Amino acid sequence: REVAVEVVRRGGDGAALQLKSLLEALEPADHLLAPGRREAVALDREGVVGRDLRRRPGVGKCLLKTRAAAARAGAGLFRCVVAPARRRPGRVALRAASLEFSKYQGLGNDFLLVDNRDAAAPKATPAQAQRLCDRHFGVGADGVIFVMPGDAAHDFRMTIYNSDGSEPEMCGNGIRCLAAYLGELGAAGAPRGRGEAFTIATGAGPIVPLVLPDGRITVDMGEPVLDGPAVPCALAPTDGARVVDAPLEAAGREYRVTAVSMGNPHSVAFVDDAGAVDLAVTGRAVEVNTAAFPEKVNAEFVDVVDAAHVNMVVWERGCGVTLACGTGACAVAVAGVLTGRTERTCEVMLPGGPLSIEWRESDNHVYMTGPAEFVFRGTAELD
Repeated sequence: REVAVEVVRRGGDGAALQLKSLLEALEPADHLLAPGRREAVALDREGVVGRDLRRRPGVGKCLLKTRAAAARAGAGLFRCVVAPARRRPGRVALRAASLEFSKYQGLGNDFLLVDNRDAAAPKATPAQAQRLCDRHFGVGADGVIFVMPGDAAHDFRMTIYNSDGSEPEMCGNGIRCLAAYLGELGAAGAPRGRGEAFTIATGAGPIVPLVLPDGRITVDMGEPVLDGPAVPCALAPTDGARVVDAPLEAAGREYRVTAVSMGNPHSVAFVDDAGAVDLAVTGRAVEVNTAAFPEKVNAEFVDVVDAAHVNMVVWERGCGVTLACGTGACAVAVAGVLTGRTERTCEVMLPGGPLSIEWRESDNHVYMTGPAEFVFRGTAELD
């Protein structure tokens, strides 16, 4: 690849090299070669200079190592190529990798989807996923989802990293986005009724999304876990082994919370006005209360419109405020039934839009139906 560079003479033992446009990330051991020349202009890539180049790939400065190198390079604007230097014994030059992705969103809960079917390990680390999710310095997302190879019992496996680099067991909105992304990849599910079903292995067990003809996706989320220690929740049980409407102090106020696991832990508190809750304060306080929830928790706050309609806001474990949470909406529907506030089928209105939730009495499974929409696709450089 070619890069346009400008060499400017200056005093001292070297000359400053200003990179005007960098089309490929330089390796620590790279040289710049002027066209038609055999000798390399070596770059000093140590310390802050190298890190700045990687963080700001469009602009950076390096020093030519010697006055002779500066003289050979001359002054002015010219084009040169990036070429690997001769490696010293025991030294390995690492090349910056790129990651292709498609961005999807489910009611504003957005994810970067990565085709990882050809590799057993995710193509990005948790730290790289955290940087990709940064809405100011990265692509911007609530998480990165990898479509991993399946096995004899599962079509695919889902691995997800949150925006803070943590790995949750499952994500309801995320698995709807994954199912939509499988259509982009050309994967065919098993015919079921009017739709196509996929069996996805997750940290919460197998999950089956059904892609409907209208583009919506119904997900069989499995049975809710209500035994307090299994959620896990350390609050004293109030209904057998269940924690239902139990007192919990957060940010100087007492709430009544119900503990539900949909493969990941949830605390559901019914309030007079969900929109009035300061999630950055109260939601965070509930999430990190490890005395009550040893593995931290997703915190939902809900007000009831009627037995078939509720409003919900959420502070997600590992993400903070999001516009929607699929497993949270399922937990809210279950908590509504347990506390006698809602029917087994209800519409949960989130800031990003509605989800239809059914806690089916016949099989004790929770079914979630909602949209998943393509946003854009792109390629990101990983440092």
